[in-house]
Formats: sequence, C-alpha cells, structure tokens
Amino acid sequence: MQTLNVDMELKDEERTRCEVWTRVMGYHRPVAAWNPGKQSEHAERRCFTVPESHTGTE
Repeated sequence: MQTLNVDMELKDEERTRCEVWTRVMGYHRPVAAWNPGKQSEHAERRCFTVPESHTGTE
C-alpha cells in the first residue's frame, strides 16, 4: 500500500463546519442541539487517561 503525503490548503469559502456529536445518558446527540449553558460546559471539558493501576487490570 502506498501513502501520499500531500499538504492541502483550503480557502475559507471551501471549508465546512464540522458537526460534533457526543454521548449523553446512553445515546448520541449533536452538541449544536444543546442549550448554550451545556455547550459552554462541553467546551471546558478536559480529556484524561486513567492509569492502569486504577483500571483493575494487571
């Protein structure tokens, strides 16, 4: 298999907004459908990784 490394640059008028979905209470919903308070809370979230010692696996 061949991989091409090509740098592409798009003009602003060629770009489209990316729709972000997340899981809420067991089902998926687009973040854009949330109220402004929840959208603000989502923007402040931080990703983290749980160390192996806390996951119960050895």
